Amino acid sequence: MTEKINVQVYNWGPCVVRMKISDNFKNILLDEAKNNKEDYRGKLAGILEKETGYSEKSKAKIVPHLSQCLGVYDQAFERYRGEKFKKKPEYLLSALWINYQKPNDFNPPHDHDGALSFVTYLQIPEELKKENKAYKGQSCGPGGIQFLYGEGRRDSVTYMSFMPEENDMYIFPSWLKHWVAPYKSNCTRISVSGNVHDSAPLNNIVKFGPKYIEAKEKGVNKEEQKYLEELKTKL
Repeated sequence: MTEKINVQVYNWGPCVVRMKISDNFKNILLDEAKNNKEDYRGKLAGILEKETGYSEKSKAKIVPHLSQCLGVYDQAFERYRGEKFKKKPEYLLSALWINYQKPNDFNPPHDHDGALSFVTYLQIPEELKKENKAYKGQSCGPGGIQFLYGEGRRDSVTYMSFMPEENDMYIFPSWLKHWVAPYKSNCTRISVSGNVHDSAPLNNIVKFGPKYIEAKEKGVNKEEQKYLEELKTKL
């Protein structure tokens, strides 16, 4: 009889999670974006003609839906690490914006601020899907997204490439480098991105955030001071 060998495979590197958002959540993101007035291009790495930030009023409507997605990420992260959180993360939404990508627009390799970042895809035209499907190369292809991590031989996993579908959401560590490929099709691809810090209950972001910082300042230690100053600029 062949002897049984017990094998354990260890995960390595950052935890990236893909999930589907509901059509209701997608429609809220699209509808609330119609009220956006802040030009976000000066804060971002992308070479796009239009990127706008959501208002605090819009964020208040979006946060309950986003909190569920982050809860799913936390569960996936625990499975990925093979251990439970010693203390559950409490998130603060620090940035939320919508991207309107058009032909030849490009998002070069970059990372984000915060603990976690996410991108969700609301509109992917058929023209772009066909262009990506016809691509013959080895990268993520036109309109694709690629995450980059580490160095090594070609048999090492140092990147992950995806062609997103509508309602896809990717959640990943904010420090993880990634980029978005340009495309040629005459169409507009719509996505929403955001950053979160792990510093306050997510379901109380808008009203609780400033009060949280004010309360913390009264008993803050030196190690927290710098972080709180950074949070102030986000609220």
